[in-house]
Amino acid sequence: MRVAKFVLIGLVMFALASWVTVYVYGRFAVQARGAPSQALPVAENVTDLDRAVAAQTAEHPDMSGLRLVSDNIEAFAVRAHVARATGRSLDLQYYYWRDDLTGALLGREILAAADRGVRVRLLLDDINSRDGDDVYSAYDSHPNIEIRLFNPAMSRDSALRRGLEMILRAVTVTRRMHNKAFIGDGRVAIVGGRNVGDAYFGASDTANFRDLDVAMVGPAVDETAAIFDRFWNSPVVLPIRSLSDPEHRSLAKLRTRLEDMVASEPAQLYLSRLDSLAGAAAARAAEPPFHWTPDVDVVSDPPEKVFDVGQQSWLNQTIDPAINSATGNVEITSPYFIPGDEGVSMLRRLVARGVQVSVLTNSLAATDVAAVHGAYAPYRKSLLDSGVGLFELRAEGAPGRISLFGSSNASLHTKAFTVDDRTGFIGSFNFDPRSISLNTEMGVLFSDPQLTAEVRREFATHIGPSHSYRLVLEDGTLTWKGEAGVAPEYNEPGASYWRRFVATLIGFLPVESQL
Repeated sequence: MRVAKFVLIGLVMFALASWVTVYVYGRFAVQARGAPSQALPVAENVTDLDRAVAAQTAEHPDMSGLRLVSDNIEAFAVRAHVARATGRSLDLQYYYWRDDLTGALLGREILAAADRGVRVRLLLDDINSRDGDDVYSAYDSHPNIEIRLFNPAMSRDSALRRGLEMILRAVTVTRRMHNKAFIGDGRVAIVGGRNVGDAYFGASDTANFRDLDVAMVGPAVDETAAIFDRFWNSPVVLPIRSLSDPEHRSLAKLRTRLEDMVASEPAQLYLSRLDSLAGAAAARAAEPPFHWTPDVDVVSDPPEKVFDVGQQSWLNQTIDPAINSATGNVEITSPYFIPGDEGVSMLRRLVARGVQVSVLTNSLAATDVAAVHGAYAPYRKSLLDSGVGLFELRAEGAPGRISLFGSSNASLHTKAFTVDDRTGFIGSFNFDPRSISLNTEMGVLFSDPQLTAEVRREFATHIGPSHSYRLVLEDGTLTWKGEAGVAPEYNEPGASYWRRFVATLIGFLPVESQL
């Protein structure tokens, strides 16, 4: 009885402390909010991007031009070229922006744009920014650059205080902004799965991600800009200058460090490769072979999802009807795939209707989040029993040029699906509980046979036996099959014992809703 009394008192005290923390945070956030701002209006013939894009969009009124960006090196080059061609604005929204080689090189491009008078708004999720306040604050000290953080912690300098704040704000602190968008002059938008960092642009010497973006012009850019503005002006977004110490804002030191990095051997190797692609990259960024279609929707969860009120699966409510409309085939690529019982039932119903359903995800050896794999693994047999084709990317078998620095290992990071031969989606949305209920996500939902065919070719390449395992059930035993003539595997091929242990342990814990 005494123990129960102490537990009750502890719970009451924790609840009170949590309420006080949330209340204090709310009062602080109201006072710290930045002034509202909106996307700058486009012009017809002012910037390089205006001149490059306006003629094309004029030939395709009320249509958006879309182009797939699959190669990692090109993904960097397109962003760098857009930054160099802007003359008015850069609006950038990312889950994280690493201060590594490619993050610094892109940061240098953004700083150069700001020096030309371009207005730069950079919106980042806070969960991965805690070690980068000095760098972000230095960028923010430029008169033409403003950085804001989504759902940030008040405590910045003490890991202990920050951890305590996260515990006391546990209900909302797990809700993150996972959106990715790169918008130049209101003319070009790049939306997809890539964050900013070496692993996304072929510059990691350990393992690199396979990912997809869509570069867009036309009305789809306006939709992307409207989503950015809604987040930028949200009450859950605060300027970094209201959170950081002014002494940390050294723009001069940042410039020196960026120039030193550019002069380094790795940067010169990377930039020399970019130079060899410069002409092609510039042409593809400014005048690429777009697929023109009126059937494009840039869709996103709203920032209010962080408050855990009302509808909780905005984007999922858009995605599910598209998938359920299938009559021939559905192909899903998701690096973190946790379908849940409801997802398995949906796919089972599709197969029962005669739809061919295939899913590509990471193997345990390839994934960068072993815990997620542990939550996915228990659904494999149910999926296979339902007739779903299931493929897992091999860590050492991803196609294409992976890294400029010697790494041939890869991890799947693409979030995409296609329906029949007409509809596709590319974005940040994973088929897992976190994307559905906790994170804000965004993506491009389109109807275009040619672009859909491109995405399907990417899928077909990646599920090939030299790049992925095909999972089957042999006498009820889960079996991984690869290339012809190679013996099948029966226990998480290529994964270390430690990874297997972590994944198995997670499978028994009640944490699926947080993954």
